[in-house]
Amino acid sequence: MIELRQDSPSGQFHIRGCKPHEVLINDKTYTNSLIVSAQTLIENWRPQTLNDLGIIDWAAVIALQPKVVLLGTGIKLQFPPTEILAPLIQHNIGYEIMDTAAACRTFTVLMAEDRQVVAALLLG
Repeated sequence: MIELRQDSPSGQFHIRGCKPHEVLINDKTYTNSLIVSAQTLIENWRPQTLNDLGIIDWAAVIALQPKVVLLGTGIKLQFPPTEILAPLIQHNIGYEIMDTAAACRTFTVLMAEDRQVVAALLLG
């Protein structure tokens, strides 16, 4: 497991580590896809793989009003079709696509900078 440390104590939820198909948030390990921000954790996000991701799945992310969304696509980097990202584009939300481990690391850095970031992590 890659362990992640955060210098800033701000926020309620912190990604502490990740490995294939698992993410450690605070002191709990998650094995199903999830959405996490500084103040919100949505467990059991419907899509488990990039192929499962649909336009409707962004509603919970958009409701958090992030400035940027990090989409972790699983063990390897994969790019979704552009039309799947349309809801983020329509709401002027920036996004980055990366493998889930990179999304976890980036989330930790952006949280330390007090950025309005949401990580949407696919763990399947």
